[in-house]
Amino acid sequence: MSNNTLLIELGTEELPPKALTKLATAFYDSIVEQLAAANLTFDDAKWFASPRRLAVKVNALQANQADKVIEKRGPAVNVAFDSEGVATKAAQGWARSNGITVEEAERLVTDKGEWLLHKATVQGKAVNDLVPDMVKQAVTKLPIPKPMRWGSSRIQFIRPVHTITMMFGSDVIEGEILGVKSANVLQGHRFHFEGKVELAHADEYEAALKDAYVIADFAKRREMIVEQVNGAAAELNATALIDEELMDEVTGINEWPSVLVGTFDEDFLQVPAEPLIYSMKDHQKYFPVMGKDGELLAKFIFITNIESKDPQQIIHGNEKVIRPRLADAEFFFKTDKKQTLESRLESLGNVLFQKQLGTLKDKSERIAELSKAIASLLNENADNAFRAGLLSKTDLMSEMVLEFPQVQGTMGKYYAQNDGEVADVAQALEDQYRPRFAGDALPEGNIGASVAIADKIDTLVGIFGINQAPKGDKDPFALRRAAIGLIRIIIEKELSLDIADLLKVSIDSYGDKLLNENVAADVVDFIMGRFRAYYQEQGISVDVIQAVLANKPTAPLDFEQRVKAVSHFRTLEQAQALAAANKRVGNILAKFDGELYSEFDFAKASEAQEIALAEKFNALTVELAPVFAAKDYQLALTKLAELRAPVDEFFDNVMVMADDEAVKINRLTLLSQLRAAFFNVADISLLQ
Repeated sequence: MSNNTLLIELGTEELPPKALTKLATAFYDSIVEQLAAANLTFDDAKWFASPRRLAVKVNALQANQADKVIEKRGPAVNVAFDSEGVATKAAQGWARSNGITVEEAERLVTDKGEWLLHKATVQGKAVNDLVPDMVKQAVTKLPIPKPMRWGSSRIQFIRPVHTITMMFGSDVIEGEILGVKSANVLQGHRFHFEGKVELAHADEYEAALKDAYVIADFAKRREMIVEQVNGAAAELNATALIDEELMDEVTGINEWPSVLVGTFDEDFLQVPAEPLIYSMKDHQKYFPVMGKDGELLAKFIFITNIESKDPQQIIHGNEKVIRPRLADAEFFFKTDKKQTLESRLESLGNVLFQKQLGTLKDKSERIAELSKAIASLLNENADNAFRAGLLSKTDLMSEMVLEFPQVQGTMGKYYAQNDGEVADVAQALEDQYRPRFAGDALPEGNIGASVAIADKIDTLVGIFGINQAPKGDKDPFALRRAAIGLIRIIIEKELSLDIADLLKVSIDSYGDKLLNENVAADVVDFIMGRFRAYYQEQGISVDVIQAVLANKPTAPLDFEQRVKAVSHFRTLEQAQALAAANKRVGNILAKFDGELYSEFDFAKASEAQEIALAEKFNALTVELAPVFAAKDYQLALTKLAELRAPVDEFFDNVMVMADDEAVKINRLTLLSQLRAAFFNVADISLLQ
């Protein structure tokens, strides 16, 4: 049997659409890994997934494993035979275990001695013999959180299984998986195709299913849906709001996608767009439509799994379903507007933020005070920041947010506008949650930034303060996301804020609620750890990040300036030599446990090279004073790079650890001051 195509398919009831790609790729990965482990070569492999199937197709798979020669070493010859040349019991036992006699054994001679040796040929197995066990292994490893049983069987899987297809070329691989025997049959479309699809050859998989109204290739099906949705939107002279997760889910629901367009009452457009959008996307899996002016249209695009002879009936049915959903949103909006955000403050006292840290009302009051302090540091309106902080969580008590949690903050903005709050306060209520995820927009204004920072700091301090720091991959309060968001806001909006100062205000606001005496240091260390992830995503090398982390600057914008400076310094030709010199100086100083002089004493200097280095360094120190004051770290390191030549001359010609104690301490003092100058920016000795 030559190389051929392997097809494996599990035919099931409708699989969970949100989990479909995860299941399919896990199944694919396991099969491919097992084929590789079995030393079976193939050209390429591909996974398929639709609502009622998971499949893997492997092209030009090697039909049989190659035979293998296995060498089994026996006892050493001097142990295998006694003084008269008779085989010992050890040799005889080894020979019997290998099915040979001692006389039939070969010899293995090495420079370390001679041993008995048996070479056994293990015949390679055929694909047909290997695949059933591979599929069983792959099935057991699938990420299935809640397996189910069906019928009277005790077999468990994510959904009932109807067909198992295992084929190598035109041959059916015999086997039983999940209680179902393998055959050359597949399930077609549930409504458009009756009976089973009979497959003559594994190569016909996609074509045969297409004839049965199934697009098996997930990526192709997804691309079809994207094109259909965009095409339908273009006909409306509009743009469809395509959410990637929703698109994956819709692709996981449909095997034979067809696009249709529905309409809803324009009166619903008086409700803010966000809850209407979430209602369409989350509840109904529809794609909302925006006009050229960026306003939501009274249209929606949806995908159906059948080609209807009367599509208007399907459209009418979906329009009928969406109306009560939108009516709910309209009702919530009208009801919520009857009560001001301020009037909801007291009700926050009935909702716990965390049992040891108090209620949402307590949190709002802490956020308000910290927001006010931050706004003052930024020369913004502190009263507006306080007001925004105080109202920040009030929309959580509204009917709309209780129904659509995703619009928290956004609805706060709309309700604040309705209440007549100033624009900065209203916008800050939406900005407080930004950035919600990687790449998300930052707060629009500095009042919003103040509240967003305050909220994140308050959560970090509170949770670390009760010793509930994240462990492993468990982070129930999303502290990692909060820290990254905090860093992004301060750096990307170029805000001159020091986290250490903000932590002090936040810690004081908690009173005696915090149990951890080292909360400030712990939060700083945690945030420092997030800097690494933040900069690595930007392609900054790890050694640059570590060099700056050694200095532990707690002002993110200052951290950013240092990172840029060290990244630039690293490109200079002097960088490598100066990094090595700093490392050498660090090692020398680490071994010295005495006291250094307050400054280098020229009277104790005798070598020309140490005098030259000291003079050059002193001159640079004068130049660098205003540079460091301005925090122009790049210029500072560029100027310090001028020390490369005198530093090299110093180490080539001067004995640092001189016999004369005073001379030695004087030279160590110079080196310490030199290293400290670099350390004003970062520890460049860590550069690779």
